[in-house]
Amino acid sequence: MAEPYRPISCIDHETLEFAALRRLPLWIAYVDAAGVRRRERVCPRDVYTRAGAEWLEAEGGSGLLALRLDRIEAIASSDSDD
Repeated sequence: MAEPYRPISCIDHETLEFAALRRLPLWIAYVDAAGVRRRERVCPRDVYTRAGAEWLEAEGGSGLLALRLDRIEAIASSDSDD
């Protein structure tokens, strides 16, 4: 059974939506479906709702990703070293 969705902060949600709208690359740190922490440079494509949770669709080095927003631990602009 999946964990209940926990909404993310409005600021982070707005950052993701703006990046998707403008096709601005971001660095994100997230926990994947296997529980492994990852950090990847992505280009957000869409933020959407599905199955009671919010998701980010993004292109990354490993291809097209669909990440549940509450699995994202950190967001930084792609020109940041963070």
